[in-house]
Amino acid sequence: MDGQPGTGPVARDLRIAIIGAGMGGLGCALALAKKGFSDVHVYEDASGLGFVGAGIQLAPNLVRVLDRLGCWQGIEAEATDIVETSIRDGCSNEELTHVHMPDIRQKYGHPHCTGHRASLAGGLYEACKAESAVTFHLGHTLSSIDAFEPQPVFTVTTREGSSRQVTADVLLAADGVKSVARTHLMKRLGATVDVEDTGQAAYRVMLPREEMAADPEMMALLDSNQVTRWIGERRHWICYPIASRTIYNMSSIQPDINFASAPSMTYTTKGSKDAMLKTFDDFCPLIRRMLDLVPDGEVCEWKLRVHKPLPAWVHGSVALMGDACHPTLPHLNQGASMAIEDGAVLAEVLSRAPSSSADTINKSLRVYELLRKERTTTLVNLAAHSGRVLHLGEGKAKEERDREFAASRAEGSSVPDKWASPDVQKMIYSHDCMLEAAEKFEMLFNQLDQAPVGSEE
Repeated sequence: MDGQPGTGPVARDLRIAIIGAGMGGLGCALALAKKGFSDVHVYEDASGLGFVGAGIQLAPNLVRVLDRLGCWQGIEAEATDIVETSIRDGCSNEELTHVHMPDIRQKYGHPHCTGHRASLAGGLYEACKAESAVTFHLGHTLSSIDAFEPQPVFTVTTREGSSRQVTADVLLAADGVKSVARTHLMKRLGATVDVEDTGQAAYRVMLPREEMAADPEMMALLDSNQVTRWIGERRHWICYPIASRTIYNMSSIQPDINFASAPSMTYTTKGSKDAMLKTFDDFCPLIRRMLDLVPDGEVCEWKLRVHKPLPAWVHGSVALMGDACHPTLPHLNQGASMAIEDGAVLAEVLSRAPSSSADTINKSLRVYELLRKERTTTLVNLAAHSGRVLHLGEGKAKEERDREFAASRAEGSSVPDKWASPDVQKMIYSHDCMLEAAEKFEMLFNQLDQAPVGSEE
């Protein structure tokens, strides 16, 4: 299985528009170019793609796709191999369990790594720019979808306020949890799916090596190949080294207080260091020492939002992908992986379409939905479940969870923190989304009714 052009006859004929140059949009554009599509256009709201952000986990199922797309080598150069995880009580720092996973690469053919989001996004972007098939339209925001078939027609608005209509053969929406495309697609289907607050927010902080150098306990963490999670009631931190071990990445989950007290459409903001310290003032001295190192003004906080499962991801020749159709809580560390997998599968199914007719494109996009919807729903639900287990307060449920943590020290045992559980890892990491699409496309395509669901009569 590789990134070679697909078997269908339409690979060089379709004009494909992608909304959004995040992880999913970039991954999709690159996958399409690798499959031989020659007319791929990416529309992005931002006027420039200066990638920022914090750490990200690069699981084997994601690495497999990046490797096939030819961009993993550069990303891997700055990544850290993860071979163990320690799950600890946030207040006492007592270790609840320790999971060794030195054979991840041997089991799944690719490593589990941690890296910087800028490295992943930048690697995808540079690979896209090297493809003559991909054209970026920066500073262009999707305003509306004016037609879904036979060819999608949509309106984009520039930063200067001018608008224009664009026609494509396929429109793929990777415009995130606040997706404009999703709103228009649901309206066309007569459905309403509102974004929902989870009641949770998250801090992201990054500690540079030089700030940690005087503390041997911190340096042991930075120089390790370990992910560490400190858990407490309704809160936790998950931390790991990134950027060639020059940065210790720390991401939290806690009750949403700041956003809830000042409701707005903003999902991210500069957080208050004082508020962060107060939120975790009962956590162990090691956590508090690390948080003390964070400079004022360097705390990023974002609110976690999701929406209920959508009735459909596809209408006509338009499809949703990534957070636009399956936003998730971060407890499995699979959000970016799922988005990039979506993009790879979309490229796979479109490259196998037997013709370029609107009906055929619709059926091919519906095959993508069939391949991806059940799996992503499973992972979204599993992430939510894992969060509930991690954030238990005092009581019998927490006591039972901690007994399960203690028992999970035995090799191969199930772990309450599902990200670290070998059975869940096997289900997630062994999945080859591109191979599955290649093997199942013809069968699923032929099973679909001739009249496309969701098409206008």
